[in-house]
Amino acid sequence: MSAQPAGQGVVSSIEETVNSVLDPVVGVFSGIVFFSVGPFPIIVIWLIAAAVIFSCYFGFIQFRGFKVALEVVSGKFSSSTDPGEVTHFQALTSATAATVGMGNIAGVGAAMAMGGPGAAFWMVVAGLLAMCTKFVECTLGVKYREIDADGIVNGGPFKYLPVAFKKFPRAVSSALTGFFAIAILLFGVAGGGMFQANQTAVQVREVTGGDEGILGGPVGGLIMGIIIAVLVGLVLIGGIKSIGKVTEKLVPAMAIFYVISCLIVIFGNADMILPALGEIVTGAFSPEGVSGGMIGVMFVGFQRAAFSNEAGIGSAPIAHAAVKTRRPVSEGFVALLEPFLDTVVVCLMSALTVVIGGGIVFQDSMAEYQETGSSPDGVLLISEAFGTIAGWWPILLAVAVMLFAISTLITWGYYGLKAWQYLFGRSQAKDNVFRVILLFFIIIGCMATFGTIVDFADAALFCCAFVNILGLYMLMPVVKDEMKKYLADRKSGKLYELGAEDDAHLAQIKEEQGNA
Repeated sequence: MSAQPAGQGVVSSIEETVNSVLDPVVGVFSGIVFFSVGPFPIIVIWLIAAAVIFSCYFGFIQFRGFKVALEVVSGKFSSSTDPGEVTHFQALTSATAATVGMGNIAGVGAAMAMGGPGAAFWMVVAGLLAMCTKFVECTLGVKYREIDADGIVNGGPFKYLPVAFKKFPRAVSSALTGFFAIAILLFGVAGGGMFQANQTAVQVREVTGGDEGILGGPVGGLIMGIIIAVLVGLVLIGGIKSIGKVTEKLVPAMAIFYVISCLIVIFGNADMILPALGEIVTGAFSPEGVSGGMIGVMFVGFQRAAFSNEAGIGSAPIAHAAVKTRRPVSEGFVALLEPFLDTVVVCLMSALTVVIGGGIVFQDSMAEYQETGSSPDGVLLISEAFGTIAGWWPILLAVAVMLFAISTLITWGYYGLKAWQYLFGRSQAKDNVFRVILLFFIIIGCMATFGTIVDFADAALFCCAFVNILGLYMLMPVVKDEMKKYLADRKSGKLYELGAEDDAHLAQIKEEQGNA
């Protein structure tokens, strides 16, 4: 047996150390967050219930207001004098960049390996309901934002949660908002950073010869981590304006390539489309061999959908708060498009691609999960399906995966930075400390095991949801008033008439924040 190269040995030791440290911590953390009553994780029920309650309370505005959303995002009601940093379209692409990423590729593959084809059905259902949750939180993110003298926007849950919790003792309100900020920070590092980098490294390694290729082994992971960290760092320095300019070009291009690739696989096997849809629907209600039966596959789908579209988590309002608008609910309408694009369209495309083109790799992944319980590398299932187009097509997927990951990384870097600033204050030196920490964990993400990262990211993500949704319940009457007035003004043609009324609206917000 040949001796292991010195470099590989050192990095292997680092990898083992990282995993040995993370595994026990993640085990305890996940056990607390995903506490279950029988087969039901309480936090997943919390998200599902919120999406259903909001949908009913707002009269299923995600369907009634779909046309309005398209008009607003097109700029129909925008003015060049509106306060903010980015356009409606840039805000949408910036927030979508954080959601349309590895959750739609690796996440869908992993969900189907764990829950069978039926998991995709419940992901779509969750996506349709989550559109209303996103509508609520992003309206509030804009309504309670603050704009500095230099034009920098500070908004999102860090501004509306103190208002929501103002009836609580100040110590309780501060503790809840602080807990939310810590959870956002953790997910920004683990889910937005480590997970994205990890799955990028997996796919690039796969198309460059696997473990025996030029990027195989721990050293290859280290190299990939450094490359991704440098690219992300360069964009993060420019803030939300830089992110908006990158994502408004990158996200549509990536999505078009990915959807076209999926469609080639799907329509290249047109005779399999109806059987594949049949597997997805029947698998949702009568999954065979899936732990927990129908309830088990339902929760796998809902949990992966939450990771994919982040509705109710409180992350998207941070990006949407920077939009140029005087009417907060206008951005709520724009935001409801995110889960539709992310979870209904893209995730369903991924699911059909895996069922139709995943072949024996898909079957083996389901069998392995049932046997070992270990989370599969979901991106490899998509790669296998794309390989049916042409042997070299997975190389293009590797490029797309890297771009998806980078777009998600830079947006979550921005979210994490806002949480960091809430906890530690704003200064160039403090901001740079956060950037260094984030880039370090991006590198670590390329070297740790996938299952460990997924578990840690999920736990951090759902911690955010607990606090954020509690705040949304308390403020949903405010959103309803905004919605009714906006729709009435739209019907009467008064959306352009702002002026003194708008100044009074801003004064009211200042008063509410002062009382909090």
